[in-house]
Amino acid sequence: MSGTSLDGVDAVLVDFQSSPWRLIASHSLNYPHEIQAEALALNGRGDDELERAATLGIALSQCYADATQALLASAGIDSRAVTAIGCHGQTVRHRPDRGYTLQVINGAALAERTGICTVCDFRSRDVAAGGQGAPLVPAFHAARFRSSGAHRVIVNIGGIANLTDLPPDGPVSGFDIGPGNILLDGWAQSHHRAPFDRDGAWAASGQVIDPLLAAFLAEPYFAARPPKSTGREEFNRDWLARFAPEAHEAADVQATLAELTAATVSGAIETHCPSAMEILLCGGGAQNSDLVRRLAARLPGRTLRDTDELGVPSKLVEAFAFAWLAREALAGRPGNVPSVTGASGPRVLGAIYPR
Repeated sequence: MSGTSLDGVDAVLVDFQSSPWRLIASHSLNYPHEIQAEALALNGRGDDELERAATLGIALSQCYADATQALLASAGIDSRAVTAIGCHGQTVRHRPDRGYTLQVINGAALAERTGICTVCDFRSRDVAAGGQGAPLVPAFHAARFRSSGAHRVIVNIGGIANLTDLPPDGPVSGFDIGPGNILLDGWAQSHHRAPFDRDGAWAASGQVIDPLLAAFLAEPYFAARPPKSTGREEFNRDWLARFAPEAHEAADVQATLAELTAATVSGAIETHCPSAMEILLCGGGAQNSDLVRRLAARLPGRTLRDTDELGVPSKLVEAFAFAWLAREALAGRPGNVPSVTGASGPRVLGAIYPR
């Protein structure tokens, strides 16, 4: 999995024959600067985009192959023992309103370089069926985390935050909430000379600017009804620049951006799943103690914990999910949840490049 944060690749090796499913090993690989910069640049318009996207796909596939090989070496597993790789690719454009979503990857190259069947391009089929193509992890959340005795909500705080509502009975639902770490990371990179705000320490040193927070929260996306999805196309440095953040102390802006994530996540829970009492956190934001504290303050009476306590490390849930989606694709089973994405029905997701 390589997500909206553009920090690198998380790879997991999963055994689906055990019960519960077992995570055997994991490996993380940071993106080289040139890959990170080009992936970010392709989120906007530019020259010679076709060649640049194709070239990036080849470079990314080498990164994914390197991560796969390092993962297998650490686990002492031969590639011939692996059924398939599920690889998300790197999103550079997400425009379901125009009928497309683009995750850059060269699946053929990844299959060639690893000698392993590769499944990728998971989102396009859902979009073709009228869906948002996102979020896709709710089906996995339901399969792995649903409980007959508790109303749970899974909150993934990656670059974009999304939630999955898992009532003990009744339909699964979910949607993209809005910015998770994406604005926090961008502001830290621009003003704090750091790739991200570790543990939210810088945000914790500032004060929330209430008028600025109110202006952020007036963004129409937050009030839109699900199904809905979003990404860098909407929430980016240009979006933040509209609010003239440079007029304020940088640490106070960081505190306000952290409060924005906490406010939109808690607001989505209160509005769409008010009876949920157990909140499970995953994604990079689950490691941000300041952000978790802000969420807890806005969700009194509810239990907040991370998915580690249920056997899946919070940082690796999405990588685990795309392994599961590859498994479902090979079995010919649907991987989307139409009530989440808005697709016209269940669809088998993914393009398969055989071994």
